[in-house]
This record gives sequence, C-alpha cells and structure tokens, in this order.
Amino acid sequence: MRFRFVLSETWTSIKRNGSMILSVMLVTFISFVFIGASVLMQAQITKAKGTWYDKVEVVVWLCPDGTSQSANCASGKAPTTEEIMDIQDTIKEELHNEVSKITYVSKQQFFDDTFTKQYPGGVYQGRTLTADDMQDSLRLKLTNAEKYQQVSEVLSGKTGVEEVQDQRQIFEPVFAVLNRGTAVTVVLAAVMVLVAIMLTGTTIRMSAASRKNETEIMRLVGASNWIIQLPFILEGVIASLIGSILSCAALAGIVKIFVEGSLAQTITWMPFVNIGTVLLISPALIAGAILLSAVASLISLRKYLKA
Repeated sequence: MRFRFVLSETWTSIKRNGSMILSVMLVTFISFVFIGASVLMQAQITKAKGTWYDKVEVVVWLCPDGTSQSANCASGKAPTTEEIMDIQDTIKEELHNEVSKITYVSKQQFFDDTFTKQYPGGVYQGRTLTADDMQDSLRLKLTNAEKYQQVSEVLSGKTGVEEVQDQRQIFEPVFAVLNRGTAVTVVLAAVMVLVAIMLTGTTIRMSAASRKNETEIMRLVGASNWIIQLPFILEGVIASLIGSILSCAALAGIVKIFVEGSLAQTITWMPFVNIGTVLLISPALIAGAILLSAVASLISLRKYLKA
C-alpha cells in the first residue's frame, strides 16, 4: 500500500513539474555526455599506448658511410661486421635484463621493407635514393618500455653508434594532445555536474514547496520523513536516469558514426574505442547520475522538512 502511495505521489509530482523535470534531464544529459567523453578519451589513450608500446622498439642507428655529426662516427665509415657484433655483445652483456630481442636490419632490408613503402620508388624530397643511402640498424625489443634511458646511456657513447632512438617519442606529442583534451572535458564535466546537482536540488525543493499543504497533512497523519521525502527523491532520480540513458545513447551514436564508421576506416593502424567500450562504461554513468540526484535531493529536502 505504501509503495503504491509513493508511486502515485511521484507521478503526480512529475506531472505538476514537467518543465523543471525536463531541465534536470537535459542538464544530466549534457553533464554525462562530457563525463562519458572524458572517460572514452582516456580509454582511447590507454588502448593506443597498450598497443603501440608493445610494438615500438629502440632503434640503434649505426654510423653511415660519409659525414655524420656524431662523434662516434668520426672515421666516416660504417661499422664493420666485427664492430656490429661487438655492439651486440655489449647489449647482451650489459643490458640482458632490459633487452629481450636484438634484430639486425641491413641497409638493403630497411630500404626494401620500410623506406620504399613510405616513399614509393625511393623518391624523397625530389631525390631518388637507393639502399646505399640508408643506414644499418639494430632493433631492440625491451622487456620494459620505460627502460629506454638505461639502454641509451650504455649505447650512446659506443663507437659505431650514431644515434639511439626511442620510437615512443613519435607518439608522445599525440598522447600529450589527447591528455589535454581529456583534461578540458573533465573540467567541463565537473562544472556541468555541479550545475546538475544545484539544479536538481532546487527543482526538488520547489516541487516540495508547491505541495506544502499535502506534506503537512502527511505529517499530521503520522507519515515518516522517509515516506514524505521518497516521492521527491524518486522524481529527481527518474529525471536523472532518463538523462543519463540518453547520454549513453548519444555517446554510442557518436562512437558508431564518427569512430567506427569514419576514423577506424581511415586510420587502420590505430586501435580505437568501440560500442563495446561505451556499453562497458554505461552502467557506471547511469549509477553515478542516480547517486548524484539522490544525494542532491536529500540535501535539499533536509532543511525543508526541518522547517
């Protein structure tokens, strides 16, 4: 009987305050779109890092024939087979805990497998290059991608080594931009959540004030504060629930159209978030919206019921 009464009172309150309930839904919708976007962006960064960092290597560029700005290449000649083996032995002896795999890539191999794929025909900046214009290199797979600095310290001063390059440096600017974008969405989401809490609290308080006579009668007949508060709390919870579900649907649509349907088809070398990611975070977004609404409603009603 009480449950039916609470539902009846909630429905009556929703009908009376339709415009205010709609405003709570819209603010919740916008707030949780921003929150979801920031979570998805961070998930995108984590996914990209996990995939790329597993694939990237430390590239040890060996001295080329001819001039080089590196002091290790003062002879002007590429290292001999014996010198290359000596560099590999140094890696095995001093960096055996940091390096899990060493791959030697000759000039010809690099030219055929990498350079000509990026620059068809070997044409680069108006010049046609050949394998002789390339450099030999050693590709090192690290046991821990964060150990690059130790590898660099050991090999940078080694004769025959022109440069030690960490391929992660290529991606760091991209991650920096994405992290800044995440920070902006987090700030916007925080502002919108604060607005949503304030608006929900104000709406529920106004709804309770508009039904002051009814709540006074409920008090006189012995209704507990909980029974009096519950219809108003449910009013805010329902509005926030609908708003959060709409925000999840909007995020799913954005990912489906702009990520899976566009970016993922154009940029095939990068892993992207998908509908599954949205479905994974949706329960947390919906639960968060309900919790925020319930808390805001309770706080706003506390003073009213004491009055």
